[in-house]
Amino acid sequence: MNTINRRNFLKTSLMGGVAASFVGPLNNFTSVNKQEQIPASVAITSGDNRADLAFRALQPYSKRIRQAIGNRRVVLKPNNVSIDVPLCATHADTLEGILEFLKSIRKLDNVIIAESAANGPTFDGFSNYGYYRLANKYPVKLVDLDQEGSEILYVFDEKDFKPHPVRFSRVLLSPDSYIISVARMKTHDRTIVTLSLKNIVFGAPVKDPGFAFGRNRKEGTRSDKSIVHGSGYRGINYNLYDLSSRLHPHLAVIDGFEGMEGNGPNNGTPVDHRVCVVSTDWLAADRVAVELMGVDFAKIGYLNYCAQSGLGTADLNKIEIVGESISNHIKPYKLNDNIEKQLIWMKSALQEKI
Repeated sequence: MNTINRRNFLKTSLMGGVAASFVGPLNNFTSVNKQEQIPASVAITSGDNRADLAFRALQPYSKRIRQAIGNRRVVLKPNNVSIDVPLCATHADTLEGILEFLKSIRKLDNVIIAESAANGPTFDGFSNYGYYRLANKYPVKLVDLDQEGSEILYVFDEKDFKPHPVRFSRVLLSPDSYIISVARMKTHDRTIVTLSLKNIVFGAPVKDPGFAFGRNRKEGTRSDKSIVHGSGYRGINYNLYDLSSRLHPHLAVIDGFEGMEGNGPNNGTPVDHRVCVVSTDWLAADRVAVELMGVDFAKIGYLNYCAQSGLGTADLNKIEIVGESISNHIKPYKLNDNIEKQLIWMKSALQEKI
């Protein structure tokens, strides 16, 4: 059980407010990579073929990934926040590039594509996005995380300062899973951006079979995903940080071939970016992706908290860039219309009362 209380939350919130008072507070932030004791490295590729971008970005880490997988099951976790909006979802071609890479390192014998879609039946999303053709071409199984069991973890709610139980996917919590976050570069209406970490944390809460938003919802069913939002911008940023020690990818693949800007994660507009970001340090991958999107990293609450806690590398000066340079591929993304409301996390609850 996560220990969450008012004092710890206010302390973290205050840290966020203090960090925001500096210019680029974490551009020169040195953290200890607790996931692996090796220098942080991020690969960037660009080009006109989505699958090829992912394949080439993964190649520099072939030996490292093969050793890390060992005998574990490989879990490809796409981002299907909606089951019927292609721009918001992980593209099948990106998954295919990863499958071809796993084939090249002889790690294709125990692979699943697993998701718990946010707004409807997971398998409907798999069908809409062309994932079944991958299952027909490769020895990979499609899995609905809602049907694979769960464990209870507790999350914070900023309205009552109490821990709340949430059912989280047993597959994503299992030490026998090697988790690959296959995310898409997108802006967000609560956390400014959604990248590799958020894809895992918010894909992990499960829902009852038959749950869907609107008229198609089966009576009596519920989803635990909304609980993790913590009833506000502070709550969601804190919960993402707090859960990251248990729920994070071992490998981050961020598809920026066509990103989403504006009112993401569902209602944004396309960005023709044509890049891909890969790293075995998920925080370094998210940090580089934020830079490529032209977003001020100091505004991303949960990633700042993770960096302050040493959960990965967020200092660009400490990240080795393999392949393309960051500066040649920065494309500023328009942020969500409610960006000013989202930034309340930068101001502590104590400061608000003054």
